[in-house]
Amino acid sequence: MTAPLRIGNASGFYGDRFDAVREMLTGGPLDVLTGDYLAELTMLILGRSRLKDPSRGYATTFLRQLEEGLGLARERGVRIVANAGGLNPAGLADAVRELAGRVGVPVRVAHVEGDSLPVPDGCLTANAYLGGAGIAACLREGADVVVTGRVTDAALVTGPAAAHFGWGPDDLDALAGAVVAGHVLECGTQATGGNYAFFGGHDLRRPGFPVAEIHADGTSVITKHDGTGGVVDLGTVTAQLLYETGGARYAGPDVTARLDTVRLSADGPDRVRISGVRGEAPPPTLKAGLTRLGGWRNEVVFVLTGLGIEAKAQLVRDQIADAFARAGRRPQDVRWELARTDRADAATEETASALLRLVVRDPEPDAVGRALSGAAIELALGSYPGFHVTAPPGKGAPYGVFEARYVPAGDVTHVAVLPDGRRATQPPPARTRELTDVEQPPLPEPLPPGPTRSAPLGLVAGARSGDKGGDANVGVWVRDDAAWRWLAHELTVERFQELLPETAALTVVRHVLPNLRALNFTVTGLLGEGVAAQHRFDPQAKAVGEWLRARHLEIPVALLDSADAPEVPV
Repeated sequence: MTAPLRIGNASGFYGDRFDAVREMLTGGPLDVLTGDYLAELTMLILGRSRLKDPSRGYATTFLRQLEEGLGLARERGVRIVANAGGLNPAGLADAVRELAGRVGVPVRVAHVEGDSLPVPDGCLTANAYLGGAGIAACLREGADVVVTGRVTDAALVTGPAAAHFGWGPDDLDALAGAVVAGHVLECGTQATGGNYAFFGGHDLRRPGFPVAEIHADGTSVITKHDGTGGVVDLGTVTAQLLYETGGARYAGPDVTARLDTVRLSADGPDRVRISGVRGEAPPPTLKAGLTRLGGWRNEVVFVLTGLGIEAKAQLVRDQIADAFARAGRRPQDVRWELARTDRADAATEETASALLRLVVRDPEPDAVGRALSGAAIELALGSYPGFHVTAPPGKGAPYGVFEARYVPAGDVTHVAVLPDGRRATQPPPARTRELTDVEQPPLPEPLPPGPTRSAPLGLVAGARSGDKGGDANVGVWVRDDAAWRWLAHELTVERFQELLPETAALTVVRHVLPNLRALNFTVTGLLGEGVAAQHRFDPQAKAVGEWLRARHLEIPVALLDSADAPEVPV
């Protein structure tokens, strides 16, 4: 039998734990070490970096990590695959070669390109999401280090797995299994207890990064190096499977993975087996991400202390509106949010205070700069009692916008630049399948009627939420069949919107995943123009799931009595 391929992850985003590369290379056996450096926001950051210096446009942190990591990987026979190339994978490949020469570590370096698309007028970057074929081609030709531009996060796993096991484009189930494993790995320590709803009772001071043991049929075991912090269990893996996904069909350039076929099982301490994943032909189009500067934004947070919070807030709103009117220019978008963080008869001034946040946006910098800062500061001696702000407003700053589009796969030239410099074009998939929704599965039998008690949903359910452009998703799961029989019938779209009033006017779609005892809700437009626009208090919807868990509803007493003790006090 072919031994499993051990793939570790050392980065979930540009700025993740710097020491993770060394930790993963020295902490236990690996065959491949991956790093995911590219988020939607990162492409905008790299685009602005490239404007200042055309030779950049890649994640420079990766190079600093390799100063020690190259030698360690060479000693241990570990190949490195990372999408740190960003907008300039060729430039990063050259920089890795220069670094290798400087530190005296002979390595064969390859890169993948072709994701860069013609940039439309008004945009800063335009990149298609490529699959793992180019990575596989580089590894088959003996590359020790492969750097890419914009590939799907899961491609960092499908590419090495396809190269190792000899999978072709028709090995859809195996590829789909690798996609699911890749999705679990891509966000680093989120798979090992980071950002986990049921975090109590685990050592999460420094979670270890995850490892996937991929088998020849595409099944895998998610684990971590022995002795590292955190935890890998059915819940942590379920949570990550629901992160930034939608319906049962999880589409990508290599394969469409059917999330409704995923089966999880315990495989020992800190080991979870993923099996049963079915794959379908990928869609005929590739997702492409476009970024642009959306305009200028500024904000100021007023601190309101003690009595009459609502009246104080209204006075500030009226005074700022009057100042804009006198200046003859109101920013195009003006948003107020009052956070009632104050408590009655508080023992400290801070806990007696509420926060009134004003955010303004406009295509012109002057409209959010002096117009706001002057209006806010001039109130210092003429507004509500106790007037002060958390920080003086500045000149304003540009904000970015991410937009997803779809392009025919055949219009994108996916190229593997091999270690010897040869260029190998990867053909688009010969078989494709238009993406359609899966018919909703039958729900389980509801629980029989019984006594209920008003309590937070989070006592019986976990959740994880995230962003895709301006949309958000909230995955909710439970840990036993009885709770699933209740959740599947109770948490409808209508109930979800009732519990989260911010979503009431938006389009919400519910996806049912019985194998995971999970519901996944997609919320269109919750985040406006996306994370860089900072449309709302939580611009990436990271905590929407925790907000949902904190909401009270009538829960069967039998479920509350049988649930584990809550990890955090209610």
